[in-house]
Formats: sequence, C-alpha cells, structure tokens
Amino acid sequence: MCCFMHTPPSDVRADHADRVDRADRADDVLALARLATRRGAVREMLGWLARRTGGPAMLVGGAGRVLAGPGGEHDPAVARLAADAAADAAAELHRRGAASAVLGGGEGPPVHLIALDTDPRTYLAVVGPDDPRCGTLLADAARTLALCWRLEQSERARRRIESAEEHSREAVLHLLMVGSVPAAQRIAGALRPPLPAVVRIYVIECPPARRREIVRRIDREAGGGAWIVPCPVRPNHILALVPPEPGPAPAAAVSGAPRGGPAPLDLLIVRLVPECRVGVSAAVPLRDTPTAYEQAIHALAVARNAPEHRAGFGGDVDVTVLAGPEGYVWASELLAPCLRYAPARRADPGPQELLGTLGSWLSFGGAASRHLKIHRNTLAARMRHLDELLGVEVSRSLPAQSALWLALRLHTAPQAAAARAQAPPGHIATLDAVLATPAAGTWARAQLRPLEQAGPTAGLETIRTWLRADARLPAAAAALGISLPGARKRLTRAEDVLGRSLLTAPSAKYELWLAMRALGSL
Repeated sequence: MCCFMHTPPSDVRADHADRVDRADRADDVLALARLATRRGAVREMLGWLARRTGGPAMLVGGAGRVLAGPGGEHDPAVARLAADAAADAAAELHRRGAASAVLGGGEGPPVHLIALDTDPRTYLAVVGPDDPRCGTLLADAARTLALCWRLEQSERARRRIESAEEHSREAVLHLLMVGSVPAAQRIAGALRPPLPAVVRIYVIECPPARRREIVRRIDREAGGGAWIVPCPVRPNHILALVPPEPGPAPAAAVSGAPRGGPAPLDLLIVRLVPECRVGVSAAVPLRDTPTAYEQAIHALAVARNAPEHRAGFGGDVDVTVLAGPEGYVWASELLAPCLRYAPARRADPGPQELLGTLGSWLSFGGAASRHLKIHRNTLAARMRHLDELLGVEVSRSLPAQSALWLALRLHTAPQAAAARAQAPPGHIATLDAVLATPAAGTWARAQLRPLEQAGPTAGLETIRTWLRADARLPAAAAALGISLPGARKRLTRAEDVLGRSLLTAPSAKYELWLAMRALGSL
C-alpha cells in the first residue's frame, strides 16, 4: 500500500514566492555590481534605485546635507521636497545613533534610511515607497554604494591635492618671473624638489589632453629633479625647470646635433611622445628665469620645423649693451608717470602692479589675463589706464611697445638705481641717444645679420614691412602684395633664419624694431 504525503497549497505558494524573492534579490545584487563598474557609479546606482523603488534616492550626510542625488527622473519640485524630507530624516536618525529606520509617513512620505559604512557617517535614503521589501534592497545596495562612495571621495580628494599642488607650482613660477626669487625658493623647498641655483628651461608643446601624462613622464625621466609646471598661459605648453645636465649644452637652435653621454631630456621627450615639440634655453642663474623662458620660447619656434622636433636656443636676447647711464635715465623718465602714480582707492593697482601688468601684456598680449590671474575686462581696464598715464596707445603702437619693453628691462636692472642717482640734474635722455652708441650699433647689426644673409622671402624687407605695419599680419601682407598665408609663411621662414619667435609671444619683434631704429632703416 502506497502512501503519498500531501503538501498544502499555501505552503507551495509560499515556497514559490520565496524562490522568486531570492531570484529577484540576486538579480538586484548583480545589477548593482554591474553599475559599480561604470563611470559615475554612485549617480548610476541612485538612478537605478529610484527606478526600482519608484521614489527619489540620494545620499545624505549626518548633518542633513544632500551629498549626491536625488537620482531618477523626477519633477524638480518633487525632487526638492524629497531632498528636504530625506535631509530632516537623516539628521534625526543621526541624532538617535541608529543604523537604519523608516521615518516620516503620516502627512509626509515615508523615508527609508540605512547608514553606509563610511566616515563621516553617510545615509542612503529613498523617499516615498511603501514596500516592506525596500529595506532588503537598501541593505544590499548600501554595501556596494559605500565602496563606490569612498572611491569617489578619494578621487575627489586626489584631484583637490593635485590642483592645490599645481597652483602652488604656478605661484612659484610666477614669483620667479617677477623676480621674487627668495619667496619662490621658500615655497619650492616645502613642495620639493628645491629649486636649483642654475636652471635650464624646457618649453614642451604638446596636446592639451596629454599634459598630465607627459608631466609624469618628464618627472620620471628627470629622476624627480625637475620643477614641472603646466603653463598657466597656454594650455598646450608645459614648462620644466631642470638642473643643467653634465657635459655639453643642448644642441644649437638649428643643428639638432646629438650630444655625448646619456640621451638629453629633450630628445627623450620627443622619443616618448612624438607629437611634442621642445625648446630649450641656455643654462642661467635662477634669477634669470624670465630670460631663460624667452630663450626657450624662441627655441620652440625653431623646433616646430626642425627634423628632430627639438631645438636649443642659439641666439642672444641680452639687451644690457643698450644700458649705461643714458639708458637708465631714459627708462626712468619714460616710466615716470607709472612710477609716480598714486591710486585714488586702496583697491586700485599701484605702480608696481601696473608695471607688472604692462610687462605681462608685452610678453603675452591678451593671454596676460591668465598669467596675472585676472579677468580679461580687468586687463583691458588696466591697459586703458596705462594708455592714459603714458600718453600713448600701447596696444596699437609697436614703436611704443618696443620702447616700453626696453625701458622695463633697463629699469629693473640691478645697477639702474645707482646710475640714475649719478645723472646730472635736469638731464633729459632720449631713445635715439640710447640707440646711438657704438655698442648699440654693433648689437643691432648682429641682430639683423641673419636676415641680410637670407633670401628675399625671409629677408630684411619682409621684416621691415611687417614692423612698419605694427607687426599686424594682414596689413603687412597687403603692403607686400601677397596673401595672408603667404605672409605667414615668410615670417615662419624668418623665424628659422633668426632662431627666434616672431608669431608667438614672447616675440623678438621689439628687439628687431629697436635694431632697425638704431641703424636708421625703418
């Protein structure tokens, strides 16, 4: 006789429902694990929870501040109300010291909360659903969310630290460029590595998207001894201040000749990242960082067309031959309206700030706003103020720009103050007198000699026409009777001949104008 046990229908239904619940829970956990691998995982998971439960999901701090979310597609007004309800509930739960709860209800929607395993305490909140299974779903989600939230918080902290260090390095570079060497050394000593007494500057032109990668590579190749700064003015430039390598100096501007010993840093850079172009300055004392930067920019202009995509500076930007008592007195008289200026309000720029603005504008043009960390409208207002003080439209007149460029160089020379003190009372100096000395004539002929030896498409007449047009390419092209691209090509050839930058600031146009003025060929 066979006996069959009978299972009540209610037990069968309960067992089936239990299996369905377990399968649904496994699917939910799997979905959360997949979302955790995506970019913006926390946002993705909050959106998924909102769709899964039907109510806005968010992360709320213990003080009641919404940290992320609300996730999901909700009306903005509904989302704001939900965020307020979740914030109040999280603050209450934190006050109680409980790990999870369902708060609210009655007149307002219920708020399901569960604490994440994070420090400081953070709560996952879902507003609105009235489902007893919501607690299990939130408990499963909280484990994965806690990991993703900690990871995102760590990434934010890393970016903040990187940004702070980058701005500190920019500050060091700015101090060096304005001559505050002791202050720059103090900051650099805290950040490491310390600034070397003698530096060689590398200006690396590279794709902006790859700047951080290239910075890491340069730092590794330089053995941690380089002071590397993403250029604050040009997003496709990296600046590296590197102690001079032992042995021969970098290859001359045009030759690109190899050197003995280990491969130089500029060669390593272009081998590692072929898209890069590298200009290298001569080795200079740390106080001459502005001069080294100009040298590297001039070398970069040559490197763009050089076969090896790198070039060392092979010219001379030293204008101290135009110095002397006459030059120092002339510079002081030309800048006197700025030096004597007393701002009407304490917040207005003073004499040194105005001169710093003028020097930055002469080097970078409109990009000086990024160099000085001021708004472009502020820069424009300062330039208009300088026009009024100096009695000339600086932004439109190349002769005025060239004279002011030289005056700033002479005014900041160490021996300038003593020379001005020795000048006879009432003596009036002129630019023509400064440029009329035998030393100035020798300097001017040396500046123009490469152009005299070049062909007509990169020779003196092209440069002279361009300078007479206030270095404006369209006007120069019209005066030469050629197209705008044709004029640009001629100036690019002249850059190769001179080994100097003409079309990219800092430009050699001021020196060329002064040289032609000294020889009376303008």
